[in-house]
Amino acid sequence: MDNKETKPAAGMATRREFIKKASTAAAVVASTNLFKTPVYGQNQAPSPGRVIGANDRIVVGYIGVGNQGMAHVRTQKEFATANNIVQVAVCDLSKYRAADAHKYIGGDIQEFDDHRKLLERKDIDAVTIATVDHWHAQCAIDAMQAGKHVYVEKPMTRYLGEAFQIADTVKSTGKALQIGSQICSDARWHKAAELIQAGKIGQMVLAQDSYMRNNPKGEWNYPIQPWCTPEDVNWERWQGKVHNKKAFDADSYFRWRKYYPYCAGLLGDLIPHRLHPLMLATGSPEFPSRVVCLGNKAAHTDANTSGTPERDVPEQVQLLAEFPSGLNILITSSSLNQVGLTSIIRGHKATLYMGGGNRIELKPEPAFSEEIDPQVIEHLEPSGEKINEMEKNWFDCIRSGKKTFGNIDLALRAQTVISLAEMSQRLNIMCLFNDKTRKITTGDGKEVTPITYGTLPLS
Repeated sequence: MDNKETKPAAGMATRREFIKKASTAAAVVASTNLFKTPVYGQNQAPSPGRVIGANDRIVVGYIGVGNQGMAHVRTQKEFATANNIVQVAVCDLSKYRAADAHKYIGGDIQEFDDHRKLLERKDIDAVTIATVDHWHAQCAIDAMQAGKHVYVEKPMTRYLGEAFQIADTVKSTGKALQIGSQICSDARWHKAAELIQAGKIGQMVLAQDSYMRNNPKGEWNYPIQPWCTPEDVNWERWQGKVHNKKAFDADSYFRWRKYYPYCAGLLGDLIPHRLHPLMLATGSPEFPSRVVCLGNKAAHTDANTSGTPERDVPEQVQLLAEFPSGLNILITSSSLNQVGLTSIIRGHKATLYMGGGNRIELKPEPAFSEEIDPQVIEHLEPSGEKINEMEKNWFDCIRSGKKTFGNIDLALRAQTVISLAEMSQRLNIMCLFNDKTRKITTGDGKEVTPITYGTLPLS
């Protein structure tokens, strides 16, 4: 069966058996304390960092300057004057990429091949993190403990335990965290939250959306560049906490979104673009109570690209999450067909059609047409997935102390959905979640150990 990995029945494995599976004892902790135990061994008190006034210039560094990292480098350079920032340092495990970012920014900036060295610079106030997914948590936690504010690309973490560790670090340091789900800057979702909180659609019932692509040669089969060699890339460090390490592999380096040790595939890359705004639109994001996810490889499109292995992750997924309030969220994503679902938030009294562009439409249910007035709200700005707007919001919140659009409350709850969906799909189970105890169980009450580095064959 495609994309299913086996493990002992939930609740059957002992802790001794669990530890034997792990790469190191430090990576393996019981489900009851997984979310509270520090992963990275940093015992020093967090650095307070500099107090930044409303008119102070913010000094920025970059950790990870591949494709998405360079998108941040470019937009922040373009809007540097407007945002009153200065770019001073870049870090990447590829010498080529670090030099390329340095050249683009220009001037006398520093290059690093270890993010900890970059964080030692006392003058840096904030960092943008756009590494491979399994480095997000360590870089973000290290940065906040070093007194830096953090913009971290989605998904916030590779695994669920790391998400709670980031949340604990945000709380203990007070640093501004922005999740890089750029659609959260779109005014439509904030207007939807306003309408929902005002009771305009009644009890929320079902929200739906999709992110669809169709790539005959396999999604994420990016070209492998000639500069990518063992001499250029610090491959051992790039693999980091990954359990099933391998010899240098340029395919894994460029196409890491295909492989479970580094990414959850569609769940990690595309689904967040739809999940974050839908949860933002509720006005009060919740932890999920139940999550189920289906996924398969229906077309095996990697066979159409020579020299690349078949992906670990599915080519299409369907995620369904239930929340304590009674809201269900349905999101589907595919790399095999571009026809998607209409973006809708349904309530008992009315429905919000999120549509495209910069408009939303509120349509009352027939039974409530005397109580709810229809509305078409247009010309909402900013609209679309604009990195510069998300970055501006982050810089503004660093100065003001206000919550970012992609704040930790939203990011943590969305990551919980994403991580439980991955567990559901890979383990072939429905995941029930108790946010008070942070325990995961199956429908028959058996406790499930959250997956992390070393708990599955592909991790």
